[in-house]
Amino acid sequence: MSQKDQEKWDRKYLENPALREPRPPLRLIDTWVPPGDGNSQALDLACGTGRNAIALARKGWKVEAVDLSPVALQILTEAAETAGVLASIRTEMIDLETFSPPVNSYDLILKANYLDRSLIRRTIPALRPGGLYIVETYMHHADNAKKDANPDYLLAPGELKTLFAEGFEILHYDEFWNESYEMHRMRKQAIVAKKLST
Repeated sequence: MSQKDQEKWDRKYLENPALREPRPPLRLIDTWVPPGDGNSQALDLACGTGRNAIALARKGWKVEAVDLSPVALQILTEAAETAGVLASIRTEMIDLETFSPPVNSYDLILKANYLDRSLIRRTIPALRPGGLYIVETYMHHADNAKKDANPDYLLAPGELKTLFAEGFEILHYDEFWNESYEMHRMRKQAIVAKKLST
């Protein structure tokens, strides 16, 4: 992680009040994630201010929430404490560009609004057989409102399905327009993939 990237995200969270406001978690959590048993382990990659980590903790999951911004993690910690789920969430500032979690460590891995294809490949081994990998993020589309978005961080049509084509059962896939509370109208993809036993 470069210091420049960390400073950029810290500045975004400090200067943009909208990013600090509580937002709804991914709808996929309600639809596809079963209640945790108190020991179920989830990894929330690029967790930001923790909307999804908090939702998972409320469902009975133990969550490891990782991000490069200490400002975002502090906001998450305060929100989790207010929500009464702080004991179920462990935060860590990490370099996502090199992060490789231990093999067979999680029952759920979740990544929202951040595309790093190599991170997906590096974290798949950390998912236990039968575990769920959930991704929701932006894609290329001619009608996207943010015309200057870096194309490296936008999925090609159908690309998420190809990233989970081997060793997974795809339980859900969708392409759709993002929520109205997001800053720019953008097309997204979402997937729920179940890791098969090897």
